[in-house]
Amino acid sequence: MAKQGDSTKQLKKTLGFWDLMSTAIGQIIGAGIMTLLGAAIALTGRSVPIAFIISAVLVVGFSIPKILICGAVCVRGGEYTMIAMLAGKRMAGIYTIVNALSNLSLAMFSLSFASYFISLFHFGDEKIIALILTTVFFVVNIIGVDVMAKFQNIIVILLCVALGVFAAFGVSHIQPDYLTSGFMTNGIGGLFQAGGLLTFAVGGGTVIANLSAEAKNPIRDIPLVMIVSTLAVALVYGAIGVVAAGVLPVEQVAGINLATVAENILSRPLYVFFIVCGAMFALISTLNAQFAWATKPILQGCDDGWLPQKLAYLHPKYKTPVVLLAILYVLAVVCIISGLSISILGNLCLILTTFAVAIICAFIWKLPQISPAGWEKSKFKSSKPMLTFILIFSTACAVFNIWLNVMQLSTTLIIGNVVLLIIAVIFAEMRLKHVDLSPSYEEIVD
Repeated sequence: MAKQGDSTKQLKKTLGFWDLMSTAIGQIIGAGIMTLLGAAIALTGRSVPIAFIISAVLVVGFSIPKILICGAVCVRGGEYTMIAMLAGKRMAGIYTIVNALSNLSLAMFSLSFASYFISLFHFGDEKIIALILTTVFFVVNIIGVDVMAKFQNIIVILLCVALGVFAAFGVSHIQPDYLTSGFMTNGIGGLFQAGGLLTFAVGGGTVIANLSAEAKNPIRDIPLVMIVSTLAVALVYGAIGVVAAGVLPVEQVAGINLATVAENILSRPLYVFFIVCGAMFALISTLNAQFAWATKPILQGCDDGWLPQKLAYLHPKYKTPVVLLAILYVLAVVCIISGLSISILGNLCLILTTFAVAIICAFIWKLPQISPAGWEKSKFKSSKPMLTFILIFSTACAVFNIWLNVMQLSTTLIIGNVVLLIIAVIFAEMRLKHVDLSPSYEEIVD
């Protein structure tokens, strides 16, 4: 069994640049693009590509502190380590509970995949399909993060081809009055509302920070992957947005998912390919990626004493956190079989998880003090005034994102988030004296 504080040090460093890139892209391209694009068109019409640019600016804005951190140190516990090193022990304990609970929505991707499968092929049982899919990617991640990456590379390649097919075949169908009819239908306010909404479709690339301990060259690769994956996907989404909003009259596609437009521009074989490798693969790429990164912050929390050290057990051969993966798997199975509302489970931690991002942004000023050697050697080292500007800008982006999250939740779910925060605070206070917050980051070495 891993010794206290050692489990994240024992993880295999097997992920190269392109493995990290495919994981980040697979995490970003989820169900959001299929469902949110129609809602964004309803807000701003055919100016939705500009809304994607706005969303990319917001996402990169509140991601800059994570880029700065990962450019200076290797954070073995990912976001947990960032919170611990910047905001201290209590906040790390609060984050431990919030992060663990946020993964209760894993089953959502399997169930959504099953729903697409049945609607396309007209056979099968939704729960059985979801259970099979969840089991497959549980096993893949048990065997090793390198095996996960191989699956992810194939999935993401086909996913990108499917989205490319949609954009390429749709270009010739775009109406000639694209810029003169249905553009910025709700003015500048609607444009920014759409941009804010689409942050949910563009965000997600920074989760690869949670794979730092398994990256071959995390300090070089992870910041670059965060930036490139986010901007590249935003540009691809922009092209898809032009087709989605420009082929049919705006009123026919407002609030409608991409399948409607795809059915109008693609032949039946290409339509099936798009739904399978586009919509369905978008879901399983996110499922696969989340199985891979979700355990790492919890693993470090176990090392520090917030949770039982036995949970941090690593498979002797594969060096994968089998106990934590098994717990996530069992929780997903329970959610699938019981029919619990997965969307409610996911939204119960929505405000709290985005609040964690805001904490990292607000405390980024401490990075040069905590890691002076890493900061000095970092490619992203900046002056004190620039760091102050980054702090203000990124925190503003994060707070705006929190506001967007609050606006989309019901009063009941907002209260649920507050209750969970209280539970997390109580947990942190109760465990505080039992915790030894060992450094879980390494600076740049020559």
